[in-house]
Amino acid sequence: MPNRALDWLRQAKRDLQQAQASQADERYEWACFAAHQAAEKAVKALHLALGQEAWGHLVARLFTELPPDQAPEIPTLLLEKAKVLDNFYIPTRYPDSHPEGSPFDHYGILQSQEAIKYASEIVEFVDHEMA
Repeated sequence: MPNRALDWLRQAKRDLQQAQASQADERYEWACFAAHQAAEKAVKALHLALGQEAWGHLVARLFTELPPDQAPEIPTLLLEKAKVLDNFYIPTRYPDSHPEGSPFDHYGILQSQEAIKYASEIVEFVDHEMA
């Protein structure tokens, strides 16, 4: 079976572009979710590049499950940024994730800027490690 790591990384970069487009359209909840997806797919690409499949959606956990004998050292701050992104996985999409209101009522430019910045750093880290 061919290694699909580069396909996952390419899709991560495309998801990051979607996050930026969603932000430009003031669809901040989707910008946050797409940023999370970009980071998730990038880390899954790194798993594949190291010969390991990954399951799940928590970016921070995916980082910690990289094979310890092969994985690069993950900077602590990058792991913390992954934890921030993990908070955008469910609540950005489901109205019952908040006490009231739709997801779009709870996300704005600041959250989307942070999400895109953090996801960009994770995608860049993975891209560098896979180069």
